[in-house]
Amino acid sequence: MPVTDPISDMLTRIRNAVMSHHDTVSIPHSKMKRSLLRLLRDEGFIVNVETHRDGVKADFEVKLRYYEEDDESVITGLKRISTPGRRVYVGKHEIPRYFGGRGVAFLSTSKGVMTSDQARRSGVGGELLFYVW
Repeated sequence: MPVTDPISDMLTRIRNAVMSHHDTVSIPHSKMKRSLLRLLRDEGFIVNVETHRDGVKADFEVKLRYYEEDDESVITGLKRISTPGRRVYVGKHEIPRYFGGRGVAFLSTSKGVMTSDQARRSGVGGELLFYVW
């Protein structure tokens, strides 16, 4: 069955893996997801991302990050904002600070996919995809 919202599917897979304390999670490959996972890695929410190919089909193997002290996940929450049925756009002066700056907003802009801090520095707005905290 085809997935109508691939980003939401990716977030749900990560959320379910975190709740079940899995070390890794498999996510179907796409260029948008690769960019988002790279940003999640750069922000410190995940350890690394590997691509596994099986003929034509490719998947990402995402290693989740956990705190060493209490084995709790670095990702405590994921919230999808813009959906296929309801797109949410923000201007460069309207980019939100989630959880007082502790959370990170991810945007799709004319200059590519970036975090809220990168978008503010670049002076661009765009589609508000999701929050991670």
